Amino acid sequence: MRALLLAALAALQGAAAPAPVATPAPITPEPARILASYPHDTSAFTEGLLIDRGTLYESTGREGQSDIRRVDLTSGRVLARAKLPPALFGEGIVAWRNDLFSVTWHGGQGFRWSLPALKRSGGFRYDGEGWAMTEDGRNLILSDGTPVLRYLDPKTQKVVRRLTVTLGGRPLERLNELEYVDGEILANIWMTRYIVRIDPADGHVRGVIDLAPLIAQVGTTDRDSVPNGIAYDQATHKLYVTGKNWPRLFEIARPQRPS
Repeated sequence: MRALLLAALAALQGAAAPAPVATPAPITPEPARILASYPHDTSAFTEGLLIDRGTLYESTGREGQSDIRRVDLTSGRVLARAKLPPALFGEGIVAWRNDLFSVTWHGGQGFRWSLPALKRSGGFRYDGEGWAMTEDGRNLILSDGTPVLRYLDPKTQKVVRRLTVTLGGRPLERLNELEYVDGEILANIWMTRYIVRIDPADGHVRGVIDLAPLIAQVGTTDRDSVPNGIAYDQATHKLYVTGKNWPRLFEIARPQRPS
């Protein structure tokens, strides 16, 4: 199973993966277990999802359609929104104290927004692309589509650490939406149905969550409507996931930490 999973992800990356440098125990994808589901706006091309102090926030992409919104979890109703400039493609978000940071796909343009009002309060710059963000209580963490996650100082937004993510010893690309959960970094792998569980100490993938049960319920046939969006409520310990233009947002069981 590990070999099949590695081959599938390597094929999606469009290039042969380098020879493994380690031979870890086989990784069997764990099917996601659905606990509940809620309405989700099918016009939302989801790029980021988070819960801050009990409130759900979502960022959406595509030029001319990108926004950041505060959403009622149970009904899916948009309570407030802030639109991005029409030329920008919105990507991931992260909450830090009373601010929300957001990134955009191209151009290295990031924004700061006040919480919960979503009023623009500043901006910042970064090199390369912006895909997704999360935080570990000390630093912001940025993905850019490569195997390398960048840790940013929340005050200066400067890079303080780089972490290369590997699966079976091979660099793993297309790391998209991120969420820090129970001492692990969860990441959607773009254009797949998988979420990987990353060890923040050395970057190796500890486990894989298979979202096939959710995709079966959603029933979408649009190739761009892939899983994307992971939110963790630290107060209730509930884990939520959704996808681009999906009609539902799901609560799933939290993965078990390795013993």
